[in-house]
Amino acid sequence: MKTKSLIIIIGIIAALALIKIIFLKGEDSSGQKGGKKGNQAINVSAVIARAEKTENKLFASGTVMANEEVALRPEVSGKLVAIYFKEGSLVQKGALLAKINDADLQAQLRKLQLQLKLGKEREARMKGLLAISGISQEEYDMVVNQSQTINADIDFTRAQISKTEVRAPFTGKIGLKQISQGGYISTADVIATIQQLDLLKIDFSIPERYASSVNVGNIISFSVENKEEKFDAEVFALEPKIDEQTRNITIRAVYKNDKSAIFPGAFAKIELTASQNDSSIMIPTEAVIPILKGKQVFIKKGGKATPILVETGLRNDTKIEIKTGLQVGDTVITSGIMSLKPDAAVNIIKINQ
Repeated sequence: MKTKSLIIIIGIIAALALIKIIFLKGEDSSGQKGGKKGNQAINVSAVIARAEKTENKLFASGTVMANEEVALRPEVSGKLVAIYFKEGSLVQKGALLAKINDADLQAQLRKLQLQLKLGKEREARMKGLLAISGISQEEYDMVVNQSQTINADIDFTRAQISKTEVRAPFTGKIGLKQISQGGYISTADVIATIQQLDLLKIDFSIPERYASSVNVGNIISFSVENKEEKFDAEVFALEPKIDEQTRNITIRAVYKNDKSAIFPGAFAKIELTASQNDSSIMIPTEAVIPILKGKQVFIKKGGKATPILVETGLRNDTKIEIKTGLQVGDTVITSGIMSLKPDAAVNIIKINQ
């Protein structure tokens, strides 16, 4: 019995020893394989750094406005006796658009004109008497002064009559009327609006850091909701101060609306080229690695991965501009860069365009 137990124990010890030998052999074998793998070149993809033309484009939203727009209101209150315009029509500058009742002023004007006629006749008689010393110079001057006073009253009455007329301040298209003929109107009431549509203004804002990039005369591109094509407008003026709340600067551009294709009040999507460079180095965004000291890329140099510190600039959806650090012709590694170490052997399996 004791002999049998001893044999079993010896068998277990032998089995454990055999397992240990097999395990250590496998570990040595895997270690050798790992070491061999670590000495192999890492397969990566890359791009060749080339000079490209880049544009720094700004995108903003703006509002389309008429070049001139006025709400037509009377200067005096009264009954609206006549409307001379057709809604939605083009009217010329100075055209009579509406008339307020001026019967009392017209009566006063006729009265003053009769007084002036009598005054002129009396002035002529007095002048004859003055010539023969029939009256003094003072008496004659008083008569002349009376005539001049009546003339001034006539000018004042005519000015009051002109306030009962609403005329077009400029050539433009008139809108819908807001009051009907025969109604009483005050100076606060709007008869209609008039807009100059052959020239439109587009107002938009950009961040203050781009203020120096935009100048009068620059061309912007814009689009509106109801049109598929894009339109070009010229920067006309810049607000001379930066908004304290938004830190934006407001810009105004003008567009010649010869075909009346765009209406005021439309929402405009603005595209503006702030700057451009004909020799920028652009590489895929994924090739740039953020590090504590800034940003770096790996290039293949002498068959090895070499890290290079870079300064970046403009960015689009796939590429980023490299301002410093790279030269045209450098082979920039774009795949497997997170596992690369300085001086690691690399093998380029694909050159991306």
